[in-house]
Amino acid sequence: MAAAAVLSPTNFFDVKSPEQFQTLLTEDLDRVSLINFWAPWAEPCVQMNTVVRELANRYPKVLVLQVQAEEQEDISETFDIESVPSFLLLRGHTLLTRISGADAPALTTSLSQHAHTHTFSPQSHTTHAPPSAPEITSYSDEETPEQLEKRMRAIMKKGKVVIFMKGSQEVPKCGFSKKTIKLFGDKGVEFVAFDILTDERVRQGIKVLNEWPTFPQIVVNGEFIGGLDVATEMMENGELMQLLNAPSNS
Repeated sequence: MAAAAVLSPTNFFDVKSPEQFQTLLTEDLDRVSLINFWAPWAEPCVQMNTVVRELANRYPKVLVLQVQAEEQEDISETFDIESVPSFLLLRGHTLLTRISGADAPALTTSLSQHAHTHTFSPQSHTTHAPPSAPEITSYSDEETPEQLEKRMRAIMKKGKVVIFMKGSQEVPKCGFSKKTIKLFGDKGVEFVAFDILTDERVRQGIKVLNEWPTFPQIVVNGEFIGGLDVATEMMENGELMQLLNAPSNS
């Protein structure tokens, strides 16, 4: 007799595409999500997958997304995943914490803290920027945080629509950036593209400034509105075109 299949928790999903990932992540923007980036060839990942499944059972209100990092390259690039296993905890699109390596105690403790937190302060996640941020030396070694913020805000006002993305409008370097270009291109909307891969200070700083951990980031009339999924929804319901027709902030 064949062994009975192990049923997955109803809050646990093995991500098969960027579209599925976006849909699941945006269903409830107040929900805490645990994203597990793994690879089948890495033994620590296999061990941590068991831990993640146990956590999914323990916290049924937490959305648990398992992402095979090399197979879902666009998702991995969006979150700057450089090694496996890596774990992200988010509330909606806001990064709560990032854990690298097979550190089961740290993951368990962090999830326990955030899973039982029902209120959220936007300022709380600004201290959880990717660990490489303090070591950034591109653009100007002497650029202060205040100067960086001023420069980023100036970039945000370079056009009616500004997209912080990976690559250029002509050569996008991730799937989400490519889809964003198509979204605006299909509507004939002109925009200014800023390639974050050319400026590491902006790449890390804009995540903190806009309180958004992924790319692309879309700015309309000098104000950040969200990522691809938010822009798509706003385009579909007409809200984005209303913004585009409104006077720009100067």
